[in-house]
Amino acid sequence: MIGFLKTRQNLFVILLVIASFILGNYFGGEKHSEIEKAISLYNKETAVDTKTDFAPFWKAWNVINEKYQSPEETTDQERVYGAISGLLGALNDPYSVFFNPEETKAFKEEIAGNFTGVGMEVGIKNKVLTVIAPLKDTPAERAGIRSGDQILKIGESITSELTIEKAIKLIRGEKGTSVILTIFREGYKEPKEFTIIRDIINVPTLDSELREDGVYVIKLYSFSANATNLFSQAMQNFEKSGSNKLLLDLRGNPGGYLEAAVDISSWFLPAGKVVVIENYGENHKPKIFRSRGYNILDKNAKFVILINGGSASASEIVAGAMQDHGRAILVGTQSFGKGSVQEMVDITKNTVLKITVAKWLTPNGHTIEEKGLIPDHEVEMTLKDLDEGKDPQMEKAIKLLLLN
Repeated sequence: MIGFLKTRQNLFVILLVIASFILGNYFGGEKHSEIEKAISLYNKETAVDTKTDFAPFWKAWNVINEKYQSPEETTDQERVYGAISGLLGALNDPYSVFFNPEETKAFKEEIAGNFTGVGMEVGIKNKVLTVIAPLKDTPAERAGIRSGDQILKIGESITSELTIEKAIKLIRGEKGTSVILTIFREGYKEPKEFTIIRDIINVPTLDSELREDGVYVIKLYSFSANATNLFSQAMQNFEKSGSNKLLLDLRGNPGGYLEAAVDISSWFLPAGKVVVIENYGENHKPKIFRSRGYNILDKNAKFVILINGGSASASEIVAGAMQDHGRAILVGTQSFGKGSVQEMVDITKNTVLKITVAKWLTPNGHTIEEKGLIPDHEVEMTLKDLDEGKDPQMEKAIKLLLLN
C-alpha cells in the first residue's frame, strides 16, 4: 500500500511538472490545440524519456505556422508524415523508412509483382545509391544498366541528397515517359547519362535448362511469392533428367521473401540444419530458421552457385547457408551485402513504417550486412567480357562441375 501511494505521489509530481512546463511555454497567446498536442505526445503507449526536450519541435512547428509563406500549402497531416520521416532519418539507416499514403500504394503494387518503372533494384553501397541488379527483360537491362552501377543523379536531382524511397519515386513514372540517370561504373573515366523509357514491369522468377554437357542450370531471378513452387518444379525436373551436376545462378538476384529462401535451401540440407540466424542484438534471443529437409540433392551430386554484386538479401541467405555447410561451391564476385531484416508496421490504415529490427547471420555466424559473401572461386566479369558476350564466371562454374 505504501509503495502504491509513493507511485501515485511520484506520478502526480511528474504530471504537475509537465503541466507547468506546457503552461509556461504556451500561456500568453498560444493555441489551446497546441497544448493538447503536447499533452497527447506525452500520453503514449510507450513511455517517452522525460529528459527529452520536445520544446524545440513545437517551437519549430509554430514558427512554420506563423512565418512560412509558400504558394503550395501543406496540411498538418503532411507535416506529421514529414516529421516521422525525419525521425527515421536520424537513425542513419537507409532501410528504415516511412511510406505516406501514395508511397504505401506504390510499395504494395511492387510486392504484388508488377509496377511501372524501369525494372531495377537499388540500395545503398558505401553511402552511394547503387544498382543491386537490373531485372530480366526490363527497360533498365535493355538500356545497359548493370549491377554495381552508381547512380549519381536522377534527372537534375543529386542522389546523395535523397533517401532510397525518394530516389525510387523519381525513377518511377508513367509508362512511356523517360528518366535520365547519371551513372558511374568501374572502368569509366567519367559519369555517363542513360536515358530509360519507363514501362510496366513484370518481375521474372525462374528459368531452367539441361545443357548438352549434362549440367542442369537453374537461373533464379527473384525470391518472389511464387518462387518456391517454380523452384520445386525445377528440382523435380532436375531429378528426372538424371543429371548429377547442378548450377544455381543467383547473379543479379536482389532477393525477396525470407520464407522462399528457407524453403529453397531445404532442397539441399537435412532437416534441422540452420539456414539463417536473425540477430536482434545482445538483449534479445536470436531467431533461427532451419531446413525442412526436402534434401533431394544426392550427396555425390556436384553443386555450384554463381553470385555477384547483384546477389543480395535472400540470395545471400541461400548461398551463405550452402557455403557454410559445405553443400555448394560459390563462384563469381563478392555479393552485395544486404543482410538487415525489416519489419512492416501499419501506422494508419494507409501508411506503413518499414523498420530494421535485426541482422542476418549465416549458419556459422558470418554477418551478411555490408560485408556480403566471398566466393570460393573469385572470377571477375569485365566490361570487355560483357561487350563481347563472354561469361568467364559461367565457364568456371561449368568447368568445376565437369571435373572428374
